[in-house]
Amino acid sequence: MLTFLGFAMVITFMYLIMTKRLSALIALILVPILFALFGGFYSDIGPMMLQGISKLAPTGVMLMFAILYFALMIDSGLFDPAVRKILKLVKGDPLKVSVGTAVLALVVSLDGDGATTYMICCAAMLPLYSRLGMSPRIMAGLIILAGGVMNMTPWGGPTARAASALHVDPSDIFVPMIPAMAFGVLAILAIAYWYGLRERARLGELHLPTDDIDHSEISVSQFPEARRPKLIWFNGALTAALMVALIAGVLPLPVLFMIAFSIAMIVNYPCLQQQKDRIAAHASSVLAVSGLIFAAGIFTGILSGTGMVEAMSKSLLAVIPEAFGPYMAVITAIVSMPFTFFMSNDAFYYGVLPVLADFASHYGVTPVEMARASIVGQPVHLLSPLVPSTYLLVALAGIEFGDHQRFTLKWAVLVCLCIMLAALVLGTFPLFSSL
Repeated sequence: MLTFLGFAMVITFMYLIMTKRLSALIALILVPILFALFGGFYSDIGPMMLQGISKLAPTGVMLMFAILYFALMIDSGLFDPAVRKILKLVKGDPLKVSVGTAVLALVVSLDGDGATTYMICCAAMLPLYSRLGMSPRIMAGLIILAGGVMNMTPWGGPTARAASALHVDPSDIFVPMIPAMAFGVLAILAIAYWYGLRERARLGELHLPTDDIDHSEISVSQFPEARRPKLIWFNGALTAALMVALIAGVLPLPVLFMIAFSIAMIVNYPCLQQQKDRIAAHASSVLAVSGLIFAAGIFTGILSGTGMVEAMSKSLLAVIPEAFGPYMAVITAIVSMPFTFFMSNDAFYYGVLPVLADFASHYGVTPVEMARASIVGQPVHLLSPLVPSTYLLVALAGIEFGDHQRFTLKWAVLVCLCIMLAALVLGTFPLFSSL
């Protein structure tokens, strides 16, 4: 009975959000409640939901302040000099333009907001591609590949979802994955270099007049009044200190981002009204993400508290060949590509991953290792027709969605494989469990 309820709940949840009958936020709350009532868990629903929410509270807080912190850094103009330098260096060389596109996308996508990254990168780079005669498919492909790798940060979404679904610390997922992500970045730069060489051979290096471009006026910030160019060194040092403290594990991630955000806000915007304006400008993004995490607490709390996950895992144990058990981490990394392409992140991380992780636990593969493996497929995920921001990218680039997929998919798979192989070599998650 519990096995049936568990699979029915997951399938119902996935169907409702994939067919857009309900938003993920509403489905995460209502679907598990209805199935718990149907299963007869009337008196236990409240405690199970509260327990699930309390377990995810640190993740929700971390996401809230991480989004606010990076939004504040973008608003203040911290990344403007890097963007200007990239645009100034690339000039008329297709090779420099291609590599510069990848570097710019990697920098801008640090905030984890795909739509913002696409708007900024396309606005900055598309005129150069047009004047040089370069294919905008290259630009769109490099931008989305960079976004896919940077989407693996704790504030990008998937890592937080994996952490909340498996009740592990986001830093335990992210920090060990940084070296593997670096290999993914190198793969993207290599792809950009290869396309740059090809375009240089096709077009040659052009000497474009740059006098009509005022690089000093170029800004990543969408709020000119919020720029603080005089504080750029302070903001840079604060961000560097935050990253060092994050990697070193000086304090829990939520606390680090809360402290860094508070310091940045006071120094950059000492006026109370300015502080309110900065928070209000990004309130919608914060509410959408943090609300989803707390709603996921209800889903995972009921899924675990009712015993559905355990029952589903036992049924999988009877179906999946025992020889596959020790390899579940690498299997999860591979299937995360097609799974997150054909279903949303919410459906995969809250519906599928807990079942895979519980099954893998019988063979000594830990939840945190499964969580790391599950985020490998993100570069492929962003090419899914289920990702709304990707439509914005192809519209801004002026290309067809299908052309974008055909051009980029092979490179996205390559980047995912590079990350996975690096993670296996570095021991971030195991090829197989010796248990």
